[in-house]
Amino acid sequence: MVTTTAAYRIIANDLTRALGNTAKKPQAARETAYYLANIEKVKSIDDFMADKRLYNYVMKAFGLQDMAYAKAFIRKALTGGVDDADSFANRLADSRYKELVTTFNFVRQGELTTVFERTRQGTVDRYVRQTLEEDAGGANEGVRLALYFERKASGVTSPYGLLADPALLKVAQTALGLPASMSLQSIEKQAETIEKRLNIADLKDPTKVKSLLTRFTALWELQNPTSAAAAPSILIGQSTAAGVNQGLLAALQNLKLGGT
Repeated sequence: MVTTTAAYRIIANDLTRALGNTAKKPQAARETAYYLANIEKVKSIDDFMADKRLYNYVMKAFGLQDMAYAKAFIRKALTGGVDDADSFANRLADSRYKELVTTFNFVRQGELTTVFERTRQGTVDRYVRQTLEEDAGGANEGVRLALYFERKASGVTSPYGLLADPALLKVAQTALGLPASMSLQSIEKQAETIEKRLNIADLKDPTKVKSLLTRFTALWELQNPTSAAAAPSILIGQSTAAGVNQGLLAALQNLKLGGT
């Protein structure tokens, strides 16, 4: 069996090829073809919510497939837009909602929302990357976590960005040798602990991120031997509630990812 570190490097060292192979898989190719053929027909939030196939494609592209059932919640985020700092999407700790609404900004762009490159190929690129990570997780959840962290790391601007995302936090805890029980502490204490072990600015440096992920995958392998590494995903694509206690969740809902 290929170790977690080796499996991650096989993908990460030739990511373009891996993404290309994923895009060619029958299911991904069919859904992408349908999306590109029909997305420009969508002229409103109602149109978007009405086409289940398009809607589910977009939810997966933004890592929100586990929230696809919550249509009222998603509609509220889209209806509020992102131009107002106090809009619903802007107030959510999970940045995926803001990313979704920024891309599908019907409030600002109206009927032209779906003609832009970000809603067409940009969303396709997101979908393919999500699919690649999910496929990797089917064989080894540690590889999926590493790929996810690599993709998201540069957008983290404070310890709260890690605390707000269960998958990012799992990688950080493992790589830094922090116990999962730290989640029982106050959010301020957790942030302080992370800052003592990690320079958040290093997350914008690809070389330093790869070094961190080398440590993570090695430690993950020790804790989850490859023969038992394949396991259902319990972190990525879930709400922020996963992996944090209810008090911390309540605190996080009042914070943006930057901790401001």
